[in-house]
Amino acid sequence: MPAPGMMLGLVVLTVVVLMPARACGGDRITGRAFATRSEVIARHGMAATSQPLATQIALDILKRGGNAVDAAIAANAALGLMEPTGNGVGGDLFAIVWDAKTQRLYGLNASGRSPFDLTREWLIEQGHEQMPNFGPLPITVPGCVDGWFELHERFGQLPMKDVLAPAIRYAREGFPVSELIAYYWSFGRRLKDYPGFADTFLPDGSAPAKGEIFKNPALAGTLEKIAVGGRDVFYKGKLADVMDAFCRRVGCFIRKRDFAEHASTWVEPVSTNYRDYDVWELPPNGQGIAALQMLNILEAYDLRSMGHNSAAYLHHLTEAKKIAYEDRARYYADPDFVSVPIDKLISKEYAAERRKLLDPQRAARRLSAGDLNVTRAGAKLREGDTIYLTVADKDRNMVSLIQSNYRGFGSGLCPDGLGFCFQDRGALFALEEGHPNVYEPHKRPFHTIIPAFVTKDGKPFLSFGVMGGDMQPQGHVQVLCNIIDFGMNLQEAGDAARFHHTGSSEPTGEIMTDGGRLALESAVDAEVRRALARMGHRIHFATGGFGGYQAIGYDAENDVYIGASESRKDGQAAGY
Repeated sequence: MPAPGMMLGLVVLTVVVLMPARACGGDRITGRAFATRSEVIARHGMAATSQPLATQIALDILKRGGNAVDAAIAANAALGLMEPTGNGVGGDLFAIVWDAKTQRLYGLNASGRSPFDLTREWLIEQGHEQMPNFGPLPITVPGCVDGWFELHERFGQLPMKDVLAPAIRYAREGFPVSELIAYYWSFGRRLKDYPGFADTFLPDGSAPAKGEIFKNPALAGTLEKIAVGGRDVFYKGKLADVMDAFCRRVGCFIRKRDFAEHASTWVEPVSTNYRDYDVWELPPNGQGIAALQMLNILEAYDLRSMGHNSAAYLHHLTEAKKIAYEDRARYYADPDFVSVPIDKLISKEYAAERRKLLDPQRAARRLSAGDLNVTRAGAKLREGDTIYLTVADKDRNMVSLIQSNYRGFGSGLCPDGLGFCFQDRGALFALEEGHPNVYEPHKRPFHTIIPAFVTKDGKPFLSFGVMGGDMQPQGHVQVLCNIIDFGMNLQEAGDAARFHHTGSSEPTGEIMTDGGRLALESAVDAEVRRALARMGHRIHFATGGFGGYQAIGYDAENDVYIGASESRKDGQAAGY
């Protein structure tokens, strides 16, 4: 039996963990809103990432005179080393930037394209009915490095060699692997037979354990070359030569021409107004507008009166998700290859039409996309592995940035001596003839990763994201409803229990016939689960897949930043 002092310690610990956090506006009608800690509040700068070491790097860059863009790039470079399970220079990037000087938002699509020399006809001839998940064929041109330099050229302040220096130092000297990443890293063993993977990521033949020091001198060398030679060394110079030779040897169709002709695209973020807040996402080839469609459907309902995470509340959000995702399956694709009816999809009038499909008492088994007279578009949607980060600086610039290799480490193929893995984002292409998202040369696939931003009365209010495959629009909506409808603070909004619905019609043409499956985190009441089941929802048990959230809010009244980083990741929000 434990000593009295020990027992007292256990009791106190339980109280601390379960004590409700103070609500940020509103009373406790919000329901069980627990937070793992209080929000972080600071005046001069804030960073929120999924790795505390990366958060500290971002703050160091800010303190040295860098701005939010410099700090975001530095943190992203470090995360490519420290969380190779989700991101790296072999992947793609998207960002939304609030520029304090011009008082407006800028969007960057830094996703890569398919190789010129690979065709759908060849894939079909080789017996492929769908794009493979790993190996040489789903590799698309990595857009991350070009994305860094586009952001830096337009907004950066510090020299790129200073911005990349912390990641280079950690890559050479090593860093202790964090707990959650060590767990995901262990699954990398399945990729051990792909060229270069074991040499890069499985030292001594095994994944590093929690707390073990991991070094990646090859990545340090790659980042040094990029810091000195700029983006062209990666896309047109010596690094491109190495990647071209590697691809020729291992059966990948990417060539130096593909690298040389890659370019990021500056895009206009799109928005909808939800209860006097303007919510901003990037247009396709990503899935961000699905969150806007969901919010448009939901704004007609008094969600607050339903109660947070009640059966009625979760039912309405799930059904709105099903409706929006039918359009996602049909219409979202690369706008260079298909005309995506964005204005119509995110209009209030269209939401009113689509809302008629929502039965407040019964779960839908089968739905259809809206008839917008556009050729069918889309891609296979699976779980993705991603990082999301956000940074804000003393001048009130804010960056919402997301970056990914797609599945796990990506394709499993690591070019010779460069220290990173190529992404497998091309796995999201369809092979169905006539699909606007069908595989075509030099084309961007459908993308899952989406940064988000919220403004109020034309001023910055919130920079946030929820990474995790098709969970992302669902996560964006849940976080926003927690804040706007239920008055939760940023930490509560991220820590609150979530749902994750899977099984809507997939962009490959598979039609939802059974209503899909609804996963609920364990904090959702058992009676709520039973009530949802009675409404026709197929309740699914899951321990993961609920996303990863980081956020920075701006409190204009006090002129301070508020940061949050949820407990599902190893992350940290910190400021100064």
